[in-house]
Amino acid sequence: MENTCGLKSYGLGLTQLRKLAKTIGRNHQLALECWQSDYYDLRVIGLLIDEPKKITVEQAENQVESLSAGMLTHVFSFCDATLAKSAIAFDMAVRWQNSDSLPRKISAYGLLYELSKNKRDSRLNDEFFLTTISQINQTIDNEPKAVRLSMGTALMGIGKRNLTLNKAAIDVAKRIGAIDFNEGGSKCEPFDILKHLTSDYLKQKFAS
Repeated sequence: MENTCGLKSYGLGLTQLRKLAKTIGRNHQLALECWQSDYYDLRVIGLLIDEPKKITVEQAENQVESLSAGMLTHVFSFCDATLAKSAIAFDMAVRWQNSDSLPRKISAYGLLYELSKNKRDSRLNDEFFLTTISQINQTIDNEPKAVRLSMGTALMGIGKRNLTLNKAAIDVAKRIGAIDFNEGGSKCEPFDILKHLTSDYLKQKFAS
């Protein structure tokens, strides 16, 4: 298994780990114990089974500090992340956007992608997201590839919320183009944000 941040691994895929986590259920103490393991698989399970209401700022900071920039960073803030469901997620996302730490910046936009699905928090309004879109537009060109990919994913999520945000996100997506994230000889298609933001589904959704 690649991108395990130097941790040992049993070679289980995320789908298998999700099934295991669902069987275990929410357990904050066990999540903390899993996080102390030197096995990637157990750390992923720890992230998946944690209890959102019990995650503290200190815990989140300690965890993000040891993420490096591998797949664990992706599970930490994307993938329907538990952290994104916590009360501290908004503040962490805002704070980490301006960090010089690569894992923090990646995680900031991962959380913003997850938070873009939240329609209940009054802080997550059009004004906030329009500011975020502008900030992405102004800074994405100078960011490392991993951050660009995270920013692009956040932009995609924000642009799916409503017509106003969709139009603003499309303008940025057209400017920056598709994001090529191939590494190590892989041949994945570049991440075409515009394609996602102009899908037939969204056109129909915003036309009604």
